[in-house]
Amino acid sequence: MLRENWGSVEGVVDVSVIVPVCFDNPLKKHAVEFVEEVLTLRRRALLPITALLGAYHIATKYPKAPRRAVKKILAGILETNSPALYPLVPPGVAAEALDAAVAYNIESWDSYLVALANTLEARTIYTMDAELEKVKELVVVNPFPRNKVKEYHKYLRSLLEAGSSGKNYT
Repeated sequence: MLRENWGSVEGVVDVSVIVPVCFDNPLKKHAVEFVEEVLTLRRRALLPITALLGAYHIATKYPKAPRRAVKKILAGILETNSPALYPLVPPGVAAEALDAAVAYNIESWDSYLVALANTLEARTIYTMDAELEKVKELVVVNPFPRNKVKEYHKYLRSLLEAGSSGKNYT
């Protein structure tokens, strides 16, 4: 099914929703289920391919998940060739993203999601990043149960405090 044939896009997916897919943690099951909904078009959202690259960076740098394991998971997502995978960063969207970064005082990655959502006439950004709530024109949705998000953040803090070697991941 081509993206043009599935009607309007309801939202875009932030990197923060992809990272928990990359290693064992309290949110992994929920994150995998959400990403599956997106990739199988049960949820009409786009997953920017740039979010997968960001997820690799975050998962391997902060919780220090093993690079090969993260690469395998993210490559598997790419291999689905789902029409939900959004490959473009057109110059006009990038320029709008820079404008949004300045206007809302947010990171450029976040402003790319805002610009992409505006370009696609999508109203929702799926994210765990509360910073995006500054953008009143869009709806920010954390797709995970609140109690699991708290467990996830506690888990990440414990990894960062322990200076994890990454050996705890599969």
